[in-house]
Amino acid sequence: MIREQITIQNKLGLHTRAAAKLVDTAKKFSSRIELSYRDRIVDCKSIMGVITLGAQKDNILDILVSGEDEQDALSAIKQLVDDKFGED
Repeated sequence: MIREQITIQNKLGLHTRAAAKLVDTAKKFSSRIELSYRDRIVDCKSIMGVITLGAQKDNILDILVSGEDEQDALSAIKQLVDDKFGED
């Protein structure tokens, strides 16, 4: 299992479009991927779960990844977050 922190960098945070991109990316991998924020843990492959976190710009989330492709999954998600979900 890998656990790292990510910082949401896009202006609008994890709004619907950004959350959908995150979920689409997570679904490409067989690993279990979870996001933790404010004592809540959600499945990163669930659009409703990700949106209900309410994460905004500059919020720090923990990402937990476990499975055979965990490193690739983590790298892809970090790249998406670092690219500000293609918004800025």
